[in-house]
Amino acid sequence: MMKKQVTIVAALLILVALSSNLDMVAEAQLGPGDCYDGCSTACVQRDSRKTSRCDRKCSIRCGPVN
Repeated sequence: MMKKQVTIVAALLILVALSSNLDMVAEAQLGPGDCYDGCSTACVQRDSRKTSRCDRKCSIRCGPVN
């Protein structure tokens, strides 16, 4: 019984790891402009300091936008 539970948990962890990698692959295929646009959409904050911090993180994550 315990061996079955460990196997199920391991399989779920592998699926989660694979699904997180698929998101990164999709962003890389979009190109820097689309990646930055998608990322910065989540940066809407009332605090301008938090917004600029999020924008900087997006530019690091997605690369320079030309």
